[in-house]
Amino acid sequence: MDLPAEKISSLQNPRVKHLVRLRDRRPRDEAGVFLVEGYREIRRALEKGVALQEVYFSRDWFLGENEPALLEEARRRGAALFELSKDAFAKVAYRERPDGLLAVAPQWCRSLAELTLPAVPFLLVVESIEKPGNLGTILRSADAAGCDALIVCDPITDLFNPNVVRASTGVLFSVPCVVASSEEVQAWLRDRGIRSIATTPAATTLYTDADLTGPLAVVMGSEQYGLSDFWLKHADLPVRIPMAGQADSLNVAMATIITLFEAVRQRTPRPTP
Repeated sequence: MDLPAEKISSLQNPRVKHLVRLRDRRPRDEAGVFLVEGYREIRRALEKGVALQEVYFSRDWFLGENEPALLEEARRRGAALFELSKDAFAKVAYRERPDGLLAVAPQWCRSLAELTLPAVPFLLVVESIEKPGNLGTILRSADAAGCDALIVCDPITDLFNPNVVRASTGVLFSVPCVVASSEEVQAWLRDRGIRSIATTPAATTLYTDADLTGPLAVVMGSEQYGLSDFWLKHADLPVRIPMAGQADSLNVAMATIITLFEAVRQRTPRPTP
């Protein structure tokens, strides 16, 4: 397929330099955009109606035969196309083995008031997550568990970090996400009658013994310090995951998966005999 695209081969091209700068948060925030790399991630963005501004591609890196159709769809929806040489694309890609597709998408901002929740909401709240890979994996977990939203409190890494997008495999575009302070979120949960379950090794109640049905928010803390004193004081119920070995805690993404799917188990109606 012959695609109408401006061709770029120089590594010193201003667009190439701009894409490299967008790996850093300040240039992303100043421009109000972020990077989406990979066929699956761009496909999911298009499926959710994200208005991609630009799509950069290099045929030398393509892994299959579906890329031209994806590019044509992005072009029809208003994205400008740019074809890069193999070396130029290698410079702008942030994956070790790129697949030849990189898009620029607009950032968005959603408030707590804008969340549309069902009668019995199931939420995931995370506080001060530091590693982009963990935040992306947590997004995938929230999507897999059917959470109605992910609420990020007092973030250290931002939702639009390229490695968050990559680790989320593009579900960033399908899980409603809100960024707010812990104080705002706790007050919002209380006003809506949503119980908060805080995970901490110091709790006496096992997560499997807690009632995880009804309106619920599972609250997870940072990798290094766990939950802050604020959440430990104001959450409705602290729970713990039992640890049989010498380690006193799990990776936050793994602990999130375990807790969420215990909630899923409890919230799933059992067939009648």
